[in-house]
Amino acid sequence: MVTVRRADTDDTPLLVALMAEFYAESEFSLDRQWASDSFSALLGDDAKGAVWIAFRDGEPTGYVVLTLRHSMEYGGPDAFIDDLYVRPAHRRQGLGREALSALFAECARRGVLAVHVEAGRSNAAAQALYRSFGLDVFDAARQLLTVRLQGREQGHLSS
Repeated sequence: MVTVRRADTDDTPLLVALMAEFYAESEFSLDRQWASDSFSALLGDDAKGAVWIAFRDGEPTGYVVLTLRHSMEYGGPDAFIDDLYVRPAHRRQGLGREALSALFAECARRGVLAVHVEAGRSNAAAQALYRSFGLDVFDAARQLLTVRLQGREQGHLSS
């Protein structure tokens, strides 16, 4: 049976372990303390967002992270799907869909006006899943540009 529940601060070690699997698969390095601190900050402040953990028959199989902000463009709250990970052995079994359903229900509850996600151009499975929730390229003429102002030098929580 598939279940999804909202994470709390006690879940931080599990979330860091899942994130480490995700990053290893993506060939990103991960500073586990940095990741733990990031999860603790998010889980300790409901206004920043939320995290859900997916389970199959009681076994943790993945997670999804929602972060929130106020958007001038949309005139209210918008959200970012910051991470979505499902362990390889459990993919294409509805776990990502269940996790995203919980995330979108929370967005509706909070009155979120738009949801954004960054997906790899070559990750067709992720793009298909996101598109099934209505996410798509909003404006091909615009790009998301990023500069890191503080913290780690690279964008993947590396040390």
